[in-house]
Amino acid sequence: MNWCILIPLLVGLISAILGYLLGKLLGGSGDNDAYNARIASLEADLKVCKASRIRLESDLSSAKSSLSSGSGAANMASSFAGAAATAIAFDGAAAKAAFGKKVKENDLTVVEGIGPKIQELFHNFDVKTWASLGATSVEKCQEVLESGGARFKMHNPKTWPKQAGLAAAGKWQELKDWQDALDGGR
Repeated sequence: MNWCILIPLLVGLISAILGYLLGKLLGGSGDNDAYNARIASLEADLKVCKASRIRLESDLSSAKSSLSSGSGAANMASSFAGAAATAIAFDGAAAKAAFGKKVKENDLTVVEGIGPKIQELFHNFDVKTWASLGATSVEKCQEVLESGGARFKMHNPKTWPKQAGLAAAGKWQELKDWQDALDGGR
């Protein structure tokens, strides 16, 4: 056999193997981190989209039931008028006087039992104001909590809509007195 051909083939094969191993060792993990971050971002976007879809389906079904209840448009107009009538300008000074600290408008953490993580869950379901939380059913609040996983199962949202309604109405002292009597939002 001709050694002149065999030696370059062996050197080429050894170089290819070493190149492959060095490439894996030095540069293989960077691409995976970028892909994993992109996947996590897309999964978060998907979760928000699903929450929005659920909210829209709920709104659609309530609008259909309102229209089919007989007076339809009149019911919807009166509900919008009622919502506009209950909207009260935010008075930060009154809130601070009742709670002894600065309160930001539509900060859901004012409701006893809601912390920043639960507020984030409600924001994902497009519940971003005290008025919208006040109009949310306890069952829907429970659904929002369940969307966050097992760590939120211990929370009981049965008073949250009512507390949020008091905040939206600017009844700060009444809300504070009630919260003093509550145990962790229950």
